[in-house]
Amino acid sequence: MSDPDNTIAFQGAPGAYSDLACRAARPEMATLPCRAFEDAFAAVHDGKAALAMIPIENSVAGRVADIHHLLPQSGLHIIGEHFQRVNHHLLGIKGAEIGDVTHVHSHVHALNQCRNLIRELGVEPVVSVDTAGAAAEVAQKGDKTQAAIASELAGELDGLASLKADIEDAEHNTTRFLIMAREPAAPDPKAGLIITSLVFRVRNVPAALYKAMGGFATNAVNMTKLESYLVGGNFSAAQFYADVEGCPAHKNVALALEELEFHTREVKILGVYPAHPFRLENKDG
Repeated sequence: MSDPDNTIAFQGAPGAYSDLACRAARPEMATLPCRAFEDAFAAVHDGKAALAMIPIENSVAGRVADIHHLLPQSGLHIIGEHFQRVNHHLLGIKGAEIGDVTHVHSHVHALNQCRNLIRELGVEPVVSVDTAGAAAEVAQKGDKTQAAIASELAGELDGLASLKADIEDAEHNTTRFLIMAREPAAPDPKAGLIITSLVFRVRNVPAALYKAMGGFATNAVNMTKLESYLVGGNFSAAQFYADVEGCPAHKNVALALEELEFHTREVKILGVYPAHPFRLENKDG
């Protein structure tokens, strides 16, 4: 058994892109595969892992389903972020050639992200629960006609050969992950760019969102992300997830949050953490 204090949990099977992200962001830690996102959160709560690596959005597929609902209820805090480049590989059993393949298995998003190659090869796409699971299934079958779209890591773990690398249609294919912990982080307000993630619910009155956002504009706080989603099965009540640059220790952010609280029913800070270098490298203007 690995040391829980040196373990990071993720949702998926060994070799999943979340596993790859864990190894890239925290190479010194052991990884713990979990069946569901809730299980990854529980692993941290129960002391089986110190951290959890949770995907929140992909540059091609958009936001990860259910995550925005789960984050506020997780009881954990965001202490960091990680951007993982998604390099899909066409994986087959050893000895197979690309011309042998008739069916390709993977998660629906991975299949959609590799449409060009699937069309070029004229193979039949088969939807699997996840990419790593598809690789394990192909390895178990031992059939040259069956291939999987997954990470190079999944191929190594399952003893598969990479028939073709970097097969994704979009070169920018990148997934953003949040690193979660039991206790919040306390980054130095003066140590580079900091991100604050929060959720809030506006009052059901005209111009409520416009008024709630006013404090960020007047206090020159850059909001890099704002998404809405329905809560409680009510089509008239929306909750918003937002990322802003800066932290509550900065006066302008504190003033913006104070004004936000005046116009909303509830504001919850999910985490305050250092920006990942990828964000800085791809920052516009």
